[in-house]
Amino acid sequence: MSQKSIRTPLNNVRGLGSAKEGAGHFIKQRVTAIALIFLVPYMMYCLITATQGGYDTAAAFVGNPINGVLIILFAGAAFLHMRLGLQVVIEDYIGKHTTRVVLLMLNTFVSIALFAAAAYAVVRIGLGA
Repeated sequence: MSQKSIRTPLNNVRGLGSAKEGAGHFIKQRVTAIALIFLVPYMMYCLITATQGGYDTAAAFVGNPINGVLIILFAGAAFLHMRLGLQVVIEDYIGKHTTRVVLLMLNTFVSIALFAAAAYAVVRIGLGA
């Protein structure tokens, strides 16, 4: 008893099919979403608390190691979640291969740059420089 493939003959020749990466991508996006469920309210608290007394109060708040680490974790989870979501949109709606590849690379580099800038700012403030 042979099992029939649902792929078209043209896709069989081209080798197009599942990239075997969908589940990992799905899980990463859900894990970052769950992390953000806890980190976003904390960040709201940080913004409200840290901005009440001006720059010195905010710098002292961010300079606290626990708060600094949680802010960096928030930035990492938020930018990774953003990159994963934009990746899906780009892959689904950009038809031209070259444009898609350029946008995917740009998406990755911008996400990394934004996280690096956020982490640098937190560490710089934390060190009191």
